[in-house]
Amino acid sequence: MVSQIDQNSSPLTIKWQEVNILTLAYLGDAVYELWVRSHLLTKGIAKVEDLHKAAVHYVQARFQASLLKLILPELDETETGVVKRGRNAKGHHPRNIDVVTYRHATAFEALVGYWYLAGCEERMQGIFSRIDDLTVQIDSEQ
Repeated sequence: MVSQIDQNSSPLTIKWQEVNILTLAYLGDAVYELWVRSHLLTKGIAKVEDLHKAAVHYVQARFQASLLKLILPELDETETGVVKRGRNAKGHHPRNIDVVTYRHATAFEALVGYWYLAGCEERMQGIFSRIDDLTVQIDSEQ
């Protein structure tokens, strides 16, 4: 359970270690989604329909799982621990995706949630800045 939060404080005062791993993934999903939408706007995509279509590619579980696979060797011990906890978390998964892929996507989202709560903005942005290059690699493998 999340510890008591001071009403006047930033969300970064929450200790990531005290947050349930699925809650960390829930937060990471929102942070990543916001980054994706902002990123697509900076690429000059202006129509909402086009933005949505492009965003779906970035946020689908299969893509997130593939992205995690590519960055896994670069992760430090703490990040790897978060990924393992996220991957092993027992939650409900959609019927349209296999459980292994879904758990790896959850692990990626938990990692993003960790970066956000731990204040690892530079680390997170460093990985995010490479996503377009990694997308080319992921798309060629699928």
